[in-house]
Amino acid sequence: MNGFRKELEHNILRFWEEKMVDEEHGGFYGRIDGKNRLLPDANKGAVMNARVLWTFSAAYRLLNEKRYRDMAKRAFTYIKNHFIDPLQGGVFWEVNYLGKPVNTKKQTYAQGFALYAFSEYYRATGEQEALDFAISLFHTIETCKDEKLGGYWEAFTENWQPIADMRLSEKDENEAKTMNTHLHILEAYTNLIRVWRDERILASQRDLVRVFLDHVFSPETGHLKLFFDGEWNTKGNVVSYGHDIEAAWLLWEAVTVLGDAKLQDEVRPVVRKIAEAAAEGILPDGSMAYELKNGHLDMERHWWVQAEAVVGYRYMVNIFDDDAFKRKAEALWRYIQQYIVDKENGEWYWSRLENGLVNDGEDKAGFWKCPYHNGRMCLEMIEF
Repeated sequence: MNGFRKELEHNILRFWEEKMVDEEHGGFYGRIDGKNRLLPDANKGAVMNARVLWTFSAAYRLLNEKRYRDMAKRAFTYIKNHFIDPLQGGVFWEVNYLGKPVNTKKQTYAQGFALYAFSEYYRATGEQEALDFAISLFHTIETCKDEKLGGYWEAFTENWQPIADMRLSEKDENEAKTMNTHLHILEAYTNLIRVWRDERILASQRDLVRVFLDHVFSPETGHLKLFFDGEWNTKGNVVSYGHDIEAAWLLWEAVTVLGDAKLQDEVRPVVRKIAEAAAEGILPDGSMAYELKNGHLDMERHWWVQAEAVVGYRYMVNIFDDDAFKRKAEALWRYIQQYIVDKENGEWYWSRLENGLVNDGEDKAGFWKCPYHNGRMCLEMIEF
């Protein structure tokens, strides 16, 4: 498998450098739609900006190109100046194109991504301010913890009070706890542990791994459960193949960075079972379907699902030395190159629809579409 550095530098990162930099108002534009039209007045999301910061920081750390540090600095400065709440702590969910907060809710998921990004920026540059922000966000996230039953509450108002609508997006269920938020806190804590091995975060990370083993992972099916009430009762009946395979490698990364041999031994068979269950979503052309919801298979091929599956199955090769996993990763990468990469306009399509057509009704770049899943795939594969 090759071509990952070329894809990263000449297609993904170049798109963001050339088309998404907002020279007038700072940071990055909020949106380019699926027909490649820039919407300069679109709102800007915390998650997108944090993911941009993470990606360019990681690219600079790995490839040592000054322009990637400059892009990371742009993202860092914008988040610091516009998304961090100087009064109540944490990061706002959304600002307008002028950088003024328009949705001040505190989504635990967004706090996790900001922490992930700041810790990576510190890894890449050594700038103490970034580490200070990351540690502060760790303490903020810990105030979102359910001290009684474990895990983290989904969302809060601006001043950290309970909120009625806890959803990340219209696609999500309005529940008190979700797999998705816990997965990305896990990922963020892994990154912070790399640079700050404080006993408090080590203990919290062990608790988080335990949450996945005891509540999120289904030993009966091998899949992850997605939505829960406050008492960890499962809500809904959805299998997300992309989240399954993403969780498999992020769980392994978490216990590896923790350095807990006992926990690693417990997690090893679990991540294999998750990866094998996720393979139920692999289609005859080598791609991975989106989800199984109430018995209906959604065969839309989302960009992020394909990217995470490449990384996930490549991790499984390393852990288990199994050629079947290698063949899956190779087939997914071939599919991405042929059908998901936009060779004409740069970046990746949101998805291919079940009928094979490009889904141009969803963003090329925007609130949820940024260089994180595909950029991270390339960075991980370069490092293997």
